[in-house]
Amino acid sequence: MVTVYGLKNCDTCRKATKWLERFGVAYAFVDYRDAKPSPETLVDWAAKLGGFPAMVNKSSTTWRQLPENRKAAASDAEWKLLLREYPQLIRRPVVVTEDGEVTQGFSDNGFKQRFGVG
Repeated sequence: MVTVYGLKNCDTCRKATKWLERFGVAYAFVDYRDAKPSPETLVDWAAKLGGFPAMVNKSSTTWRQLPENRKAAASDAEWKLLLREYPQLIRRPVVVTEDGEVTQGFSDNGFKQRFGVG
């Protein structure tokens, strides 16, 4: 089973889940505003995605409206606190497969390659 983490109202998340449905890939969707990722989960994702800064959508309105001192998180603890407070900052969707592989974002070609279809 694939787990897709994102936001219900996110266009990219909807595209990703429609793609999975079209190709018959079983998935569960988790809205991370309703079920915030645990600090341990955030650390695991960061390790697999190239660090906390790589996980953040820095072109988002939420990021641009943050005070500068919040954008300058210097430790894992500060990043965990920030991403639990503002889960919408996480680039979406985060896709986790049963083997523990974690990826972010959606593209048709990327999903075809990841799931071996098409």
